[in-house]
Amino acid sequence: MTRSNHWTFLGFLTAGLLAGCATRSGGTPGGTPEQGVTPPGAEAIHAPPANDERVSQQDVNGDGKPDVWTYIVIERGEDGQERYRKVRQELDLNWDGRVDLTRSFDATGALTREVMDLDYDGKVDATYFYEKGANTRRERDFDGDGRADTTTFYEKGQLTRKERDTNGDGRVDSWEYWENGQLDRLGEDLDGDGTVDKWTRNPDTAREQ
Repeated sequence: MTRSNHWTFLGFLTAGLLAGCATRSGGTPGGTPEQGVTPPGAEAIHAPPANDERVSQQDVNGDGKPDVWTYIVIERGEDGQERYRKVRQELDLNWDGRVDLTRSFDATGALTREVMDLDYDGKVDATYFYEKGANTRRERDFDGDGRADTTTFYEKGQLTRKERDTNGDGRVDSWEYWENGQLDRLGEDLDGDGTVDKWTRNPDTAREQ
């Protein structure tokens, strides 16, 4: 499946167009996604259901195998009535039986976190964090060691800062600060002590001030 089809599939899920798809209750070993081999230090893209979680499955492409797993818990509200709350959802975007995307939700049902396996090798490559429905931070792990190599920060949908670990030692050594959609200044740690030793201003933004 092409990358464009992957995101088309995800768009259908986001739009809630799966209401007519076949749904099966799960929880047995055959009702949960396959568990790939996770390297040491890397976060598992799939976690088995907790004791209080129930799993429902959806077969999106009609091949007889589930592609979406929704995990819910049963809670009792202030009125004493039981209610179902979605806590996370796992998606198989390339239909190989393994999870490629996991979405987590808070007590209000709002999306709080997404973890993605972008190259379908069983490892978490990207993590997105959300607050009140807005993406506030994105982390990318390029070498598969379970640590973020690049972290980007957003405010009101605008990129404000990028932090990078360029030498793979687990410590940020490059900082980019962005304003109005363009790079304002770059900070570099030259001696590995975790602090900025050199600042470089974007000459274009400097002239505008």
